[in-house]
Amino acid sequence: MSTTEYETIRVDKEGAVDWLTLNRPEALNSINTQMVTELRHYYGGLAENTDVRVVVMRGEGRAFCAGLDIKSAGDMVDSAGHRPVGYGWGFQGYLADVYIAMRRCPQPIISLIQGPACGGGFAFVLASDIRIAAENAKMNAAFIRIGLSACDMGTSYFLPRLVGTALASELMLTGRFINAQRALATGLVSQVVSDGELKAAAAPFIHEMLTTSPMGLRLTKEGLNMAIDANSLESAMAIENRNQILCSGTEDAKEGMRAFIEKRDPVYQGR
Repeated sequence: MSTTEYETIRVDKEGAVDWLTLNRPEALNSINTQMVTELRHYYGGLAENTDVRVVVMRGEGRAFCAGLDIKSAGDMVDSAGHRPVGYGWGFQGYLADVYIAMRRCPQPIISLIQGPACGGGFAFVLASDIRIAAENAKMNAAFIRIGLSACDMGTSYFLPRLVGTALASELMLTGRFINAQRALATGLVSQVVSDGELKAAAAPFIHEMLTTSPMGLRLTKEGLNMAIDANSLESAMAIENRNQILCSGTEDAKEGMRAFIEKRDPVYQGR
């Protein structure tokens, strides 16, 4: 295992898997400008990174992420003293770019949720591809509880697509928490496990994804995200056809076919 150190996040590398840990436990991993800067740097560098195939996102300590660090919200500058600018929207756009980068990066993202995941932290969960919750997990669109709109950081886009408009409306209009068991029952998370068992629960998902071809995995995430917004079956199938043609021309696809016929596990080379 190798480790890349930032100031507010930690990235531990285990082979083709990056374990990204929000690392401000003294502040319940709340979001400050430095964390946003580091997350933008990390996620922004994944598109051309073929060594990383899966990202697991989690929080250090007893929380996943309590949302925006309100105490530092009035002084949104990074460690170099720079005030962030995100496409002309200041800090609002600067943070919003992180969620776009999470969806745009080709690596699947697994979120492991323990304790609170609030506001922008809830949006991290929603922007992930697979979500596993500890029994003590609780999530909410906290924005509306502090005088803001709950339509923030992609929540109005992600949440109704994951759980439907009725539950999304309930959660966003009230800011009430959803606990782990209700999140499981409504399809917001894939699994609920005992506190402390999150890493072990992620292992089968990681293993199964790593047994796929690198291009197949990347194009599946891309195609699925595009199909969600497709305006017709034909539009979705056009992306599917394009992705299958791209995959079928690879050596990995030939290896996959041979392995199937020979009744053995394929050995993919990323070619």
